[in-house]
Amino acid sequence: MQHDVVIRGGTVVDGTGAAPFLADVGITAGLIAEVGVITGPGVREIDAHGLLVTPGWVDIHTHYDGQVTWDPTLAPSSWHGVTTAVMGNCGVGFAPVRPGTENFLIELMEGVEDIPGTALAEGIDWRWETFGEYLDVLDATPLSIDVGTQIPHAPVRLYVLGDRCNTDYVPNDEEIAEMAAIVRAGLEAGALGFSTSRTMLHKDLKGVHMPGTFAGSDEMLALGRAMKGLDHGVFQLVSDHLGEDAEWAWIEQVAQDSGRPVTLVPTSELAYRDNLIFRLAADAGKRGMQMWPQVAGRPTGVLHGLQSSYHLFLTAPTYATEVAGRPLAEQVQLMSDPQRKARILGEVTAAGGSVEKRLRFVFPLGEEPDYEPALENSVAGRAAAQGRTGIDLMYDLLVAEEGRELFYQPLALYPDYDLSFFEHAFEHPDAIFGLSDGGAHCGVIADAGMPTFILTHWGRDRHRGKKFPVEYLVRKLSRDTARAYGLTDRGELVPGQLGDVNIIDFDALRLHRPEAVYDLPAGGRRLVQHVDGYRFVLKRGEPIIIDDQLTEARPGRLIRGGR
Repeated sequence: MQHDVVIRGGTVVDGTGAAPFLADVGITAGLIAEVGVITGPGVREIDAHGLLVTPGWVDIHTHYDGQVTWDPTLAPSSWHGVTTAVMGNCGVGFAPVRPGTENFLIELMEGVEDIPGTALAEGIDWRWETFGEYLDVLDATPLSIDVGTQIPHAPVRLYVLGDRCNTDYVPNDEEIAEMAAIVRAGLEAGALGFSTSRTMLHKDLKGVHMPGTFAGSDEMLALGRAMKGLDHGVFQLVSDHLGEDAEWAWIEQVAQDSGRPVTLVPTSELAYRDNLIFRLAADAGKRGMQMWPQVAGRPTGVLHGLQSSYHLFLTAPTYATEVAGRPLAEQVQLMSDPQRKARILGEVTAAGGSVEKRLRFVFPLGEEPDYEPALENSVAGRAAAQGRTGIDLMYDLLVAEEGRELFYQPLALYPDYDLSFFEHAFEHPDAIFGLSDGGAHCGVIADAGMPTFILTHWGRDRHRGKKFPVEYLVRKLSRDTARAYGLTDRGELVPGQLGDVNIIDFDALRLHRPEAVYDLPAGGRRLVQHVDGYRFVLKRGEPIIIDDQLTEARPGRLIRGGR
């Protein structure tokens, strides 16, 4: 039998957790057909000698809900070997939607996920009302990779409650039942799950907490029970209250009553103290419930810089009136004037606050970003070595290299200048990789390359702590994330699975410094991170990436849960 594709002589890391081995991989009709010694030629032959051959990554925490309607490539996630993306996270999305309420959902997404509202307004062609109709639109959309989505709480609340959806109004039994029916219909149409958010961090453009933040346990239970009896569906929850008894009680009740998995994104210190969230998940597992905390590969971090939406000097009156809003090159020129620099530094210093202390946790990324930097590599640490203030050095670094430099500031979980928390989290059997936020946080975060970071930092480059076997990381990035969402047809390079394959030059795999591009609709800006080392990314056996460049192939599809 002649295969459509034969990948020759690569080091296969098959996603099962087995040790790497040398083998050929044959793909026929979009599926893995053979792994071993393949004697006959393929229609397409790919030489993988000296390269890793892995399953495509399955990224379960993205926000491409709008972008997917105008960008078939789902970049930048596709650049980083992601062949399946799950969106509809954190309770935000664009379906269901009553005509005339579209702008509410746009402003909510812009406020919560920092996706430019002008881009969403320009780019989305609202050809749906119900969640099922939204899926039908995606089903007819050419795509480079597969996408699946969850039905988000906020649009459901808006659809049923209208203007009362994010007030202190308490829905009655009939309204709760209507919301539950919409969730059930969305799941039956093919949603992979339901998502909600209960963190004070998530607000719309007006600063109002998003719908569902303060929903009562009766509402949450009803929405969770909407999954009961189905053979698919995950309850995804972002919460400040994980670890609190009252919150955990209804979460366990959802898991028990629905019989479906719950995946958790903790946003409070309490949940991480003494690994509480992992202990709670393990205890629930012993009692028959599936609880999966999501972990990232590193702390979420804000990127300071002239290319981003934030830096230390934004609020200085001189910067705001004389520099802000101008093209990057002009900003650099204006800020290079010594007298203007002196005024700006004086204004920031006069404003007070612990600027120097904060700069102990602000790190220049440079051309080869280091996401586990030591204190001496911080702005404050470098300044001390040079006998100058941190704020003075920060200013000079900001305008150096034509203003391209970006600075990484971890927001939490980095008090000791190492990633020991993540090291321990990775070892927990219930932890799953997530939180890349692909498609979101366009102005201050660029974490869509998280799978590449996990593979390089934790499997190759880490020098201050434990590294993990590459086969373990590959399994966590492919098989484990796929199975968490019930996707049993992908994530392993074994016969019968989808022909989703990454062919990686592991030694050359490298993340670039993030940069701003203006390629969203209406000229919207986003921070993206390019990568070297993906020789091929195959989706159903078709190359969507060749030598780190996207092709015109569109073999991706909508995934419908339960189908």
